[in-house]
Amino acid sequence: RPASASSCSSTAAATPQSRWLALIVLCAGMLMIILDGTIVNVALPSIQDDLGFSQASLAWVVNAYLIAFGGLLLLAGRLGDLIGRKRMFLSGLTVFTLASLLCGLASSQEMLVGARFVQGVGGAMTSSVILGMLVTMFPEPRERAKAIGIYSFVASAGGAVGLLAGGVLTETFSWHWIFFINVPIGIATAFAARRLVPEY
Repeated sequence: RPASASSCSSTAAATPQSRWLALIVLCAGMLMIILDGTIVNVALPSIQDDLGFSQASLAWVVNAYLIAFGGLLLLAGRLGDLIGRKRMFLSGLTVFTLASLLCGLASSQEMLVGARFVQGVGGAMTSSVILGMLVTMFPEPRERAKAIGIYSFVASAGGAVGLLAGGVLTETFSWHWIFFINVPIGIATAFAARRLVPEY
């Protein structure tokens, strides 16, 4: 790669402030992905009543997401190394956000399960490159440890927040909004990532 391109990409995270802003953006993306692993659980009874799922088939609303997410995580990480981590992160956010819109619009069991699978694909694409980007952005050991600690806290807390958010959105509006809420968040995160996250 030309030296000028390399220097331009590294200057985006040259200052401490820009690195921490980039960390916030990456954590926002990770939080959205983790939330969707649990936010659906509270809404499952409403989804079952609305779309006519059987007790057995209802599990696929959760499993379709988890299978795609877990199955593609390593592959997505490797592709991120090849094509660029920022590009993979933004592509994953786009896939996840569009799939969330389809989930919210779902009027049949098949549409919801299929869209949940695509959500899992987007989630794997997005989350697989975040840790690698953090390690590169924070070369100094003390700052790196702090950044990874913040990332780990967001990732671990996301599950609990998802349960709470799922209950509030389902009770206040409807189960569709547990997916619709991802659309503005995904768009805002992608916009911020384009401006604040450096190329790696």
